[in-house]
Amino acid sequence: MTLHPPTRRTAAVALLLATSGLFGLVARPAAAADDAVPWTVKTAANDFGADRQNYGYTINPGGRLEDGIVVVNRATTPLHLTLYAADGFTTHAGRLDLVTKDAKSTAVGAWVHPDRDDVTVPSGESVEVPFAITLPEDAAPGDYVGGIVTSPAQTAAAGGSDVDRRVGIRIRLRVAGAIKPSLSVESVRVHYSHTPNPFGKGDATVTYTIHNTGNAILTARQAVSASGPFGRWAVGGRKIADSPPLLPGDMWKESVPLHGVAPALRLRATVTLVPLLTDAAGSIAPLAATKASGHAWTVPWSLLLGIIVLCGLVVAGVALRPRLRGAAPQWFRK
Repeated sequence: MTLHPPTRRTAAVALLLATSGLFGLVARPAAAADDAVPWTVKTAANDFGADRQNYGYTINPGGRLEDGIVVVNRATTPLHLTLYAADGFTTHAGRLDLVTKDAKSTAVGAWVHPDRDDVTVPSGESVEVPFAITLPEDAAPGDYVGGIVTSPAQTAAAGGSDVDRRVGIRIRLRVAGAIKPSLSVESVRVHYSHTPNPFGKGDATVTYTIHNTGNAILTARQAVSASGPFGRWAVGGRKIADSPPLLPGDMWKESVPLHGVAPALRLRATVTLVPLLTDAAGSIAPLAATKASGHAWTVPWSLLLGIIVLCGLVVAGVALRPRLRGAAPQWFRK
């Protein structure tokens, strides 16, 4: 599959998709490269299996294993490509991508070592390149995502950018040890939009940040509600899509609209997250929910203004009554 740089959000070729297999997400087959890219990549057939969509491993700290990537040349001329490993990250669009070659990798990109830095593939043929994964003794337990990437060697040699023509395969790596999945809700804020109708209801927008504070990749099932004092006039939000898979340390911002919210002076918005963890069998396990709240003042200004105007009219009417009586004609007085 074709990869993008961290700063690009428009697709010239297919993004490296989110984790599949252990984490239950669907990834595009590695051979499905864009027509503008004249080569594809696929996993090597070996003891790990054949026709794998991507790589998935569980390795002990200090452990080592070997695998391979196959590069297929669909062009009519030989191709000279570079190979390198890179760390994964979550884009602003909620997809997993790989950092570029010139970015420093500290996890998968630093632990994966291709057998060679470049490869020449004859026209219409394929070449298998072995690679090894070696973990440091102090590798922290948890989930990591990265990938192994191919790109034109002539682009790198010319000092240009290879970001528009990168094809790679994702590597999902779990370092064995204690897995501690955890999500938190942070920075819950509420913005209320009043209605000109004194007896009407307005709209609220609840914004918050989901933070993966654990060491496992998690998806968040979300629910947002709002209510007035003592839980009165509660309003639930629309169905919210699950968050994208969040890598350990990732943060994801959400904004949820709520309609028909009564201006009950003090509005309380509650965000509830249920972390979803997918096991090796593909089963999704919901974990204990976490909640956080935010508040906003929702003074019914239109109603208060109407009350003030009405009170002013009543006071003015009471003040004018003696004057009106004093101005009555002589024949009307007794």
